[in-house]
Amino acid sequence: MQSAVFLALQHGGRMETSSRRRGEAEEVTVERGRMKRTIIKDWKTRLSYFLQNSSSATKMKSKKVGKHCTYFRPSPEEAQLWSEAFDELLANKYGLAAFRAFLKSEFCEENIEFWLACEDFKKTKSPQKLTLKAKRIYNDFIEKEAPKEINIDFQTKNMIAQNIQEATHTCFSAAQKRVYSLMENNSYPRFLESEFYQELCKKTPITRAAQAT
Repeated sequence: MQSAVFLALQHGGRMETSSRRRGEAEEVTVERGRMKRTIIKDWKTRLSYFLQNSSSATKMKSKKVGKHCTYFRPSPEEAQLWSEAFDELLANKYGLAAFRAFLKSEFCEENIEFWLACEDFKKTKSPQKLTLKAKRIYNDFIEKEAPKEINIDFQTKNMIAQNIQEATHTCFSAAQKRVYSLMENNSYPRFLESEFYQELCKKTPITRAAQAT
């Protein structure tokens, strides 16, 4: 009799433990789904912010030449092209904005901002503007405790400090290559695995109503 009672209690305890575990697993699944939706929503907010800022700057420039420029969400096929090469991503306005939003979420957006500043710097023709921009880039990204200090070695920093005294278009070449490599080998693969990028690559299912039209 005692054995039967013990077995019943043991069985009941196992059922209760099993039920509790199932409940906990369901809660974890629900929480993960909620976090996924929150992450994607946050990404869309960040991306919208970057696109609005980029679009506003483009509109101001385009008024001078009478052109209007807006950015559109890429098709899944276009988004998939970004995974073929890092340059494909950077060459696309929407892709670049998405990557900037991703770096911001990882608290390392200074890398892409430095790279973009260098690209603009290399296009500068006026020697006076070249010197001014070189000093601004140095103050913003290179010097110790700069507001957007990038992660480069001490020797490269010293070389830049010397070169900007007589600025040329190659002042930041070594540092830009270093930052590009850092983004390509670290941030870029993580971006391709991100929920937001995977969402962009998803093809919308074709409904029967759409097929009938």
